[in-house]
Amino acid sequence: MRKKREEDRDNHERWMISYSDFITLLFAFFVVMYATSSVNEGKYRTFGVSLSDAFLNKTSAPPPKSSRLLPPRPVPDSGKSLLAEQRREKMQGIAQNILSVMSPLVNAGKVRVMQSNIGVTVEINASLLFKSGEADLEPKSVKALQAVAQVLKNDNHDIKVMGYTDDTPISTPSFPSNWELSSARASSVVRLFATNGIDPARMVVEGYAENHPVDSNDTAAGRARNRRVTVMILAAAPVQETDIPVSKQ
Repeated sequence: MRKKREEDRDNHERWMISYSDFITLLFAFFVVMYATSSVNEGKYRTFGVSLSDAFLNKTSAPPPKSSRLLPPRPVPDSGKSLLAEQRREKMQGIAQNILSVMSPLVNAGKVRVMQSNIGVTVEINASLLFKSGEADLEPKSVKALQAVAQVLKNDNHDIKVMGYTDDTPISTPSFPSNWELSSARASSVVRLFATNGIDPARMVVEGYAENHPVDSNDTAAGRARNRRVTVMILAAAPVQETDIPVSKQ
């Protein structure tokens, strides 16, 4: 009878072995999971998501084989943006003022005022400024150019004055070719600007002869359009020149 009781006691405590084994396996599982998460948190997270999807019967696209971090988007410089906007508004104001003082000529098709990222361009038909084959300003054009000078004299932007002709050849003692004629016409405009208060250091003269036409030279209207003087007020601020040291070899 005593022997039977001892056997019952042994059978009653046998579950402790299975429980100990389960706890040991569970501890080992968490140790492995912790080690995995410490080595590669990204892979562990991917594994966790995949495992969760599997239990929930979800289908998802496989993770990419590799990934690259995109470079951070540059944060716009508010100071530069504000400066650019101020410059744009200033150039727009210059264009509006020139349009105002030359509105009769603009309406007559003799003058065009355009604004772009480069600056403000004032295209003046040469027939308004000069007689055919000459570079002396006509008296009727002086007043209009003086009004433009009043708009620009207190500004600090550089000014480029460019002369153009049509493709009709010229050969006179004063102008052996259209190169001399186009340059002389642009120089006449610059000289008037200088005598009306614009700093000569801000201005430059360029003559292009019959090159860079804006219309066809096959018609009288096209040739008339190509004979022009263009005044360009450059949007970029003037650059201060500095000496660059040259190393001796």
